[in-house]
Amino acid sequence: MNFSVYQAAAAMNANLRWQEMIAENLNSTSIPGFKRQELSFEAVQAGLLKQPFQGANGASMEHSLPKAVATTSFQAGELRPSESKTALAITGSGFFEVQLPGGGTAYTRAGEFRLTAQGQLVTKQGYPVLGEDGPVQLDSSNASTLAVSAAGEVSQGGTARGKLRVTEFNDPSLLTNTSDGYFVAADPAIHSRPSTGSSVHQGVVEGSNVSVVMEMANMMTAMRAFEANQRIIQMNDERTGRVLSDLGPT
Repeated sequence: MNFSVYQAAAAMNANLRWQEMIAENLNSTSIPGFKRQELSFEAVQAGLLKQPFQGANGASMEHSLPKAVATTSFQAGELRPSESKTALAITGSGFFEVQLPGGGTAYTRAGEFRLTAQGQLVTKQGYPVLGEDGPVQLDSSNASTLAVSAAGEVSQGGTARGKLRVTEFNDPSLLTNTSDGYFVAADPAIHSRPSTGSSVHQGVVEGSNVSVVMEMANMMTAMRAFEANQRIIQMNDERTGRVLSDLGPT
């Protein structure tokens, strides 16, 4: 096996994944609460195969593989003012809880909420926003303005309508990113609890934490790395061709 070609091909694949991730980040800059995806490259020693490769002569040969790990950056996005009273944002490590169509629960920082004709508080996609006693329900016949306190208490015309469930996790990196700024807690190692250090703000929305300038710079870096590994494969191909030409029949 030509290890240098194999490693270069693996590195090209990792850089291709990086470019795809950057493109997704750039495409999501306008999504409220979106958290950018990052690709980190581990040291070569971290990618050593546990089982050595057996050479043609039976000799034991160790080799390494470049590894890339995808993670989510939970750095807070910039808070933007909104004219809507149903626009909410969280400062701190908490997440809003929403109910998915199948009955499951998703978590989001995207607080671009709205009220249905029936008075239910829902997300932009129509998912009910959960309170401590279930979906937050207002009186649709009451024209009073919605008010939300820093603790997440929802009221309408002075009448309490529930309290938002703001949840935090022991390790947010274990959350599974789905789409449109939503996460699910699919990993059994992740544990949730009511957030105590978070505050809810009304009339503002948390924007995406993607920096367009940084992503464009990362795109250039990924392209250069891809091209460098592509050149390594070309050089090895040319070297193999010369060897076959020199050792072949005359």
